[in-house]
This record gives sequence, C-alpha cells and structure tokens, in this order.
Amino acid sequence: MKPVEWLGDRLKIIDQSRLPDKVVYLELKNYRSVISAIVELKVRGAPAIGIAAAYGIALGAMSLNSTGLKQFRREFDRILGEFAASRPTAVNLFYAIDKMRQAADSAASAAGVKKKLLQAAEAIRKHEESAMRRLSKNGSALIKDGWTIITHCNTGSLATGTTYGTALGVIKAAGEQGKKIRVFADETRPVLQGARLTTWELIQEGIPVTLITDNMAGYLMAKGMIDCAIVGADRIAANGDTANKIGTYSVAVLCKENHVPFYVAAPLSSIDKNIRSGADIVIEDRNPDEVTSIKGIRIAPEGVQVMNPAFDVTPHKYISAIITEKSILRKPYKLNISKLFEEEI
Repeated sequence: MKPVEWLGDRLKIIDQSRLPDKVVYLELKNYRSVISAIVELKVRGAPAIGIAAAYGIALGAMSLNSTGLKQFRREFDRILGEFAASRPTAVNLFYAIDKMRQAADSAASAAGVKKKLLQAAEAIRKHEESAMRRLSKNGSALIKDGWTIITHCNTGSLATGTTYGTALGVIKAAGEQGKKIRVFADETRPVLQGARLTTWELIQEGIPVTLITDNMAGYLMAKGMIDCAIVGADRIAANGDTANKIGTYSVAVLCKENHVPFYVAAPLSSIDKNIRSGADIVIEDRNPDEVTSIKGIRIAPEGVQVMNPAFDVTPHKYISAIITEKSILRKPYKLNISKLFEEEI
C-alpha cells in the first residue's frame, strides 16, 4: 500500500475519506488539487501532509511560466502561502514548506528551481520513511508480550505515507517481533479516523483490534484492561506539550488517573523547537458539518451551535515518554528535546 506516491508528473494518493468502504486512488495533477485533498482530509496525518505538500509545491512550481527568477519566486511564494493556510496545526506541513523554500532559494534559474524542488520533495519522503522505521523499532522496546494497547486517531501508513507509521508503526514493529498484542481503537469523533482507518489498517496487518467509542476508554482502564496508550502528534512544543487529534488530552488524563503509561510517537520533524509550550500552538477549527453529520446523514437538529476544534494539547506532565527515530525521550522534556536537536546539528 502506497498512500502517497509520485508518478513523475502527478501525485497519486489513497482517498482516505472513502475508507473503509472503498479503496479509491486519486491522481492529483495540479497543486490546488493537492491543497484541496489536504483540507478535505483525503490525505491526512502530519507526516503524510508534509510529503504530499512537498510534491504539491513542486507541481505548483512546474505550472509557472515565468522565466525570470524574480517573478518566478514571487509567484512561488504565493503558492507556499496557499499551502501554509491549508492545515495550520500540523508542523510537518511547515517543515516541508521551509525545505522547499530552501531548495528554491538555492537555484540560479527558474528551470533549476523546478529540478531542485522535485529532488527536495523526494528527499523529504525518503527521510520520513527512514525515520518511521527507526521510530517504530525504538518504540517496540516499550511494548511487552501480551500487552493490550489503546490508541487514538490514525497513525499508521495512511497518516505518514510510509511503510510503518508512528503509534501504529510501534505496534506493527512489536507484532513483527512475535509479541502477542491486541489493540483497542478509539473511534475518534467527529471524523472517525479510528473507526474507519485504524481498524482497517490493523486488520490488514493481522493485529487483533477492538473498536470502542471515545467515551469507553476510562471504563476499560478502570477495569485494568489497558497496559499502555500510544498516540501520534501533529506538533510537539519545545517543552514536550503535544497537540494531537481532539480527544487525546482526555485519554492522557485517564491514563494518569489509572496509572497507565501514555506514550507519544512522533518523528523529529513533528517537534517544533521554536514553540515554547502548547499554549503557542495554533489549533485548527473545522467545518461544523463534521460534527452534525456522519457520511452525509444529519444527526443533530438544524440551528444548533457547534464547536469543532480539530486538535487539543496534552501537557507534558501527562506524557510518560516521547518516541522518536533518534531515541526515547523522557522527562525533563525541555532539556532532553534541546539536547536532541543539539546532537542533530
């Protein structure tokens, strides 16, 4: 399965909005169709968004007819701005935008820019693929044979555009090591990424999975049925505060109350060392229709007021460890995240 694939002159993606009913591939031939796919959750998950955006930016550059470098860069900056507005919380999007801007700035001609952008997009994809493999292996060391794991939202190949994933990558790697594990997947309202996508991926992998509603997590923990929780991240602040799909904070608090380890799995590209804490993370508000309707069927009365923040922030005090491709981070996160980036430099 290749959730995101470059075909030389267009981007091929799995339309995640159609899963699990149908596996539909879309071929996106211009950058605006890539932006629409990101906004409409046809491609989603922070790392996958970053990869898709990188190729989408390259598509945008390929469509520009300007031969003069100054005019080309002016139009190119407009395209970057359009991508930046598509999903404001996912830091991998901005990581990709920065990498693509650097590639463009290094070129001496408009034709040279286009070539360098494709090379940069492919480098981002390869980097994420390698990072997810290492992250998954690192995290699998935390999982004991016979454990039952709860997860929230979708964090596998679909969310990362890679072979493994973040939280589901850890689970997959543990399964490959012969560990007998099972998973409880939160449905993840309002768009049901857990019900539609996580269960689908785990079934493909042959990993036992049980679907629960979001408000059942506390019941299972109180019964002693959960050994750990693993989630992904859309943005991690310098102090370890983590933005992830709405409802993650609730799971973390329940884990703390019931003495269940709560792990965050994310590549370094999801850590924003320039943001001091979760208070500085911009939270995306989405269409109220996602809450009032499911698959086009209305479940709430007309005229009701709706809130639909796409993410919440889990304070670092609730996080037992942050799993990265480099190492497993533990408290104090501010110090250890800083050290990690110093080592990278």
